[in-house]
Amino acid sequence: MADAARERRLGFVLGIGAYATWGVVPLFWNQLRGIDAIEILAHRAAWGLVAFTLFVVATRQVPAFIAALRQPRAVAILAGSGLLLAGNWGLFIWATLSGHLLQASLGYFINPLVSVALGVGFLGERLSRRTLAAIALATVGVTWLAITGGGVPWVALALAGSFGAYGLIRKVIAVPALIGSTIETAVLAPVAVGYLAWLAHRGEGALGHADLRTHLLLVATGFVTAVPLAWFTAAARRLPLSTIGFLQYLAPTGQFITALAALGEHLSRRKLVAFGFIWVALAVFTVELVRQARAPVLR
Repeated sequence: MADAARERRLGFVLGIGAYATWGVVPLFWNQLRGIDAIEILAHRAAWGLVAFTLFVVATRQVPAFIAALRQPRAVAILAGSGLLLAGNWGLFIWATLSGHLLQASLGYFINPLVSVALGVGFLGERLSRRTLAAIALATVGVTWLAITGGGVPWVALALAGSFGAYGLIRKVIAVPALIGSTIETAVLAPVAVGYLAWLAHRGEGALGHADLRTHLLLVATGFVTAVPLAWFTAAARRLPLSTIGFLQYLAPTGQFITALAALGEHLSRRKLVAFGFIWVALAVFTVELVRQARAPVLR
């Protein structure tokens, strides 16, 4: 019993660490301001493969990695999910560097509701009344932004949609999180390295031209990607899904605070109303998560 409690506490700490890191990671990307988002994405994929490989070796999952590589269907699916993830990564980096972090945080706030909607559409899952009400409230918030002069919040919708679709793909393929992420990054890395080599050949890009600090930051992009994912994977093994569901709101909350407090973005009244609808929707959704977690299992 004591060991189980200790494992839960460790899982909670690791989960907070993962989501808190994702919440403040825009501060890291902001250190690379002046470098094109696509170039940063390429470094993230290239150095990410190095970091993920080290984690696979350190956790003694090399046999599992090799076994996964021998499944052509799994590799093909992970190649597709890797492309989705790369698009999500690139858009988030661009949003951070171009002053759209508030909208990016909106996307990750609504992501759980998008994931539920995708589950209904593709996996035949059923919606409760509270969850349906939450999705309706979130839709009102997004529509409010569109009709009050702000335009369709495409960054938020693209981030929520791409990550929701990514989660759907990873849900239907039985590959451990770390192994799957390593394969996804291995698919992206050759293209990333080729792009960086092409930039270097043209005498462009940061590689070989920037100062030592920038080079170290670019190398660190891989570890900024891999470390919180490793923490999340370890937390997910130790915590109930309902707890993970609560912790996931730490990331967009951190992004929201970072945008306002550190990056100087402005929260207009129009945006605040939209966020208000989203937050009420998440409160309703959270109540439903609690209800489902406490419901007795029927056998």
